[in-house]
Amino acid sequence: MTATEAFSLDVRGQAVGVAAGGVVPDAASAAEAPVVLLVHGAGMNRTVWQLQTRWLAHHGYTPLAIDLPGHGNSDGEPLGSVAEMAAWLTEAIAAVREQLGCDEVRLVGHSMGSLVCTEAAAAHPDGIARLVLLGTAAGMPVHPALLGAAENNELLAPELMTAWGHGNRAHVATNPTPGLWMLGGSVALLERADDGVIHADLSACAAYEAGDVAARVQCPVTVIVGSEDKMTPPRAAGALIADFADCDVVHLAGAGHMMMNEDPAAVRGALAKALA
Repeated sequence: MTATEAFSLDVRGQAVGVAAGGVVPDAASAAEAPVVLLVHGAGMNRTVWQLQTRWLAHHGYTPLAIDLPGHGNSDGEPLGSVAEMAAWLTEAIAAVREQLGCDEVRLVGHSMGSLVCTEAAAAHPDGIARLVLLGTAAGMPVHPALLGAAENNELLAPELMTAWGHGNRAHVATNPTPGLWMLGGSVALLERADDGVIHADLSACAAYEAGDVAARVQCPVTVIVGSEDKMTPPRAAGALIADFADCDVVHLAGAGHMMMNEDPAAVRGALAKALA
């Protein structure tokens, strides 16, 4: 494999979209740099981590931001429940561990991806060294207007998710990357989802019940919350936080649900501390 080739991963005989921060990982590099799997939220894909993966790749880690089935560059259809996604993620973890020859991975999940990562870590704790959750909650109810728009594949769904998913600064054109429109970029990303994907994801979130999942997680956990998160307000993570055996909480002032783009430097700092 040359430096210009992408990292390839197959799960269940289907190709998985992967972003590795511009560095192609192999067994030799993974032996020195811990492997970090990053899982996106509803309707999104691996690119939501683009302001974190490159930094991780050049600061002692092997990041693999993956697309869930039916999202981004991953083959297959979107899975219908968080439990199904967690089962798939468990297989993806096994494939990564075999391909890179690593004993363990660190999991980072955002929104729906945080539920998937938590379920996977609880069900199969072996090989999961740490768990980092951004924009998480014990339950993720979905507004009927959003669910209806998603069912009809209307532009209103990406627009509502974008409006509710960003804090106040993003709504007045503030962007840590000059020249880019954060809200417009978020709508464009969600518009790229195939018909039915956003509805499938939101339905999975709406149906999810955490139960005792947090109590079954054995590895250290870090929960990162945004003070202006309207989709998973900080208080919504309270039940999970209380049940984790070993949990740190990081509060990002002024950040909304899409904190990876809204305050990438703060998120990178939190990840650096949590993943060490």
